Amino acid sequence: MTETTLTQFGLMAEKHWREFLPKMVREMEAKGILHQMLLEAQEKTGDELEKIWRQLNREGIPADQAYRMAWEMVREKYILLPPENHQDQIIETIIGFPHLTA
Repeated sequence: MTETTLTQFGLMAEKHWREFLPKMVREMEAKGILHQMLLEAQEKTGDELEKIWRQLNREGIPADQAYRMAWEMVREKYILLPPENHQDQIIETIIGFPHLTA
């Protein structure tokens, strides 16, 4: 079953995107894909966070420290995207969301 409710990651992404990426949010809303993109961001964040956390923990790093390290590695990839005024930095991010380029 596919998750349709925003978790803490999806809600964090929405808050951040609305504040720092209003143009992107407007484009997603106009296309009717904002909620889907938030779901994708939260799912990818959760999946990568868990994968990295488990790997770090297997390497002997304590669970709480491994989680913090994994979160620092993943959070800016899907949730805390660079502000729109840093266009050069977000091109890769937008490409990662193919719905925006269609």
